[in-house]
Amino acid sequence: MKFAMPDFAGNSRAAELKKSQRSSMLEYDQPLVWVTLLLLLTGVVMVYSASIGLPDAPKYANYKNHHFLLRQSMFVCIGLFAGLLAFRVRIEQWQQTIPILFIGTLVLMVLVLIPGIGKGVNGARRWIGMGGINLQPSELLKLMMVLYAADFTVRKQQYMHKLTKGFAPVAVAVAATGALLMLQPDLGAFGVIVCIAMGILFLGGFNIIWFGGMVGVLFAVFSLIIMISPWRYERMVAFANPWAASNVLGKGFQLSHSLIAFGRGELFGVGLGASVEKLHYLPEAHTDFLLAVIGEELGLVGVLLVTALFYWMVRRAFEIGRQAIVLDLTFAGLAAKGIGIWIGVQTFINMGVNLGLLPTKGLTLPLMSYGGSGVVINCVGLAILLRIDYENRSLMRGSRK
Repeated sequence: MKFAMPDFAGNSRAAELKKSQRSSMLEYDQPLVWVTLLLLLTGVVMVYSASIGLPDAPKYANYKNHHFLLRQSMFVCIGLFAGLLAFRVRIEQWQQTIPILFIGTLVLMVLVLIPGIGKGVNGARRWIGMGGINLQPSELLKLMMVLYAADFTVRKQQYMHKLTKGFAPVAVAVAATGALLMLQPDLGAFGVIVCIAMGILFLGGFNIIWFGGMVGVLFAVFSLIIMISPWRYERMVAFANPWAASNVLGKGFQLSHSLIAFGRGELFGVGLGASVEKLHYLPEAHTDFLLAVIGEELGLVGVLLVTALFYWMVRRAFEIGRQAIVLDLTFAGLAAKGIGIWIGVQTFINMGVNLGLLPTKGLTLPLMSYGGSGVVINCVGLAILLRIDYENRSLMRGSRK
């Protein structure tokens, strides 16, 4: 009778192969880093192009042609440094400190409304002056809402099908932030924050009936806000027909010139730096309407490339979140998906406004538009996303560092 000897050599080779596959796994998501850097650097170039002619206007007469280029470059450097610091923080530490961070952000939102502390621009009080830099707490609030909603969903998982314990607390939090935002006023940021909270609650298993009712209530609230606000109602009317004689020089002025910019760009654009609409025809060309300048100078091809990069980033965020949930890291998974919702919704609204698909709102294009608070907080949010992916990979290697 013959006995088969165990293949210790074969088992050893298989174990070594599995170990080598784990060790060859990258420690972090390099494509996500490169896509982020590409969007940031493209934003710096396009901000410079969109703002180079601003010193010709009386409002910016004291500025140099490279003023916004230098400041946006500084914001990107600060954002990357802040991102490196945020990446070093473990996700469980973010979860432990989010109540304090969320309350601190609400305090900043209140400070914005105090005369002498809050700074107003064009009728809106959204900034806190800090020397030569203005802090916009509503940008920080978007990230805090992602982390707060993810933490709330994890802590209250057993109550997600109940109204009082599963819905009421987060509804109060969203209502409080919404009230503070409407006092600034900033309806666009309020819309993004509502989408973040609702998206995470839905992904966390919130009762679908209550969710549908909440959608209806929010639709009624936003409709009422628009109807009782004359200038918002005028924007809505102008959005429906920006070419009307009563709109083209009024509330439809930005949209009409944005559409002209896209029309001039055609397929491949008029060339980098050759935009005409940025020369004092299109207001806020370096902030809210940067995509219109991209469309004019780089054409449909440039717009599609930017759109593809954002689409890939949002999709990757959801993939990282799904992987974290499979690894039983529920808070990390919901936070990753929440970051995807935040970037995706704000990008969609900004692009929709530029293309005339949505009413004009003061929302910037993430990572690209001029603005210190937005760029820095976007970098921190994506650094947290990278940290979630890093911890996923570490766990799959058998390490918990």
